[in-house]
Amino acid sequence: MIVLTGDCRELMPARGPFDMILADPPYGDTSLAWDRRVEGWLALARAALKPSGSIWVFGSLRSIMATATRFADAGLRIAQEIVWEKQNGSSFHADRFKRVHELAVQFYAAETAWRDIYNDVQTTPDATARTVRRKQRPPHTGQIDAGHYVSQDGGPRIMRSVIYLRNCHGRAIHPTEKPSVLLEILIRTSCPQGGLLGDWFAGSGAAGEACRLSARRYIGCEIDPVMAERARSRLASLLPFGDGGAS
Repeated sequence: MIVLTGDCRELMPARGPFDMILADPPYGDTSLAWDRRVEGWLALARAALKPSGSIWVFGSLRSIMATATRFADAGLRIAQEIVWEKQNGSSFHADRFKRVHELAVQFYAAETAWRDIYNDVQTTPDATARTVRRKQRPPHTGQIDAGHYVSQDGGPRIMRSVIYLRNCHGRAIHPTEKPSVLLEILIRTSCPQGGLLGDWFAGSGAAGEACRLSARRYIGCEIDPVMAERARSRLASLLPFGDGGAS
């Protein structure tokens, strides 16, 4: 597990090809010094991606719409999006709804068929089999008596696109840190076990922690040297899980 210090546009392309790329770039929604949109990384990321790989990009609706044409220009096609719902959020305007969600959007190479993209659909174990009672049918359906059957819909069900998880306020290392549980869901979906994840805006290294837990290899890049060192310390503190080469 590696965390590089520097500009992802300079350091990450040579580290590919990646099975999956995760990107949580500055959204550019505020006037804060660190919240400036980064130009020119998308085409480089696309070139560093394996043919079967995909890119998950975090953003607000405002930031995604503002950069929408750049994804197409880089040869990327949208696959799907998820909504991360938080227990609280922030609002910079007193006359608008309080925003308690963020988006993560998946893109893949436009020339590649979706069926050729690695995609392990995640499930939740909360569905249960149901007993459905069948009432007496009307005459035109024939002589079908009343009865019942057990549906085959029980067991795991496909995970919903709106995922509720508490944010990291109070324990976050980075101001825009995402929960490692959320990142692990995306990683298990789009990166094969033992595959290589490229984290182009590593921040606190939360994606590296998710890779350790899911047995994936990890290379991250963070331009802030102080934050990069914190990310390295975070990953160094993780116990060795016998992760099949993901260290």
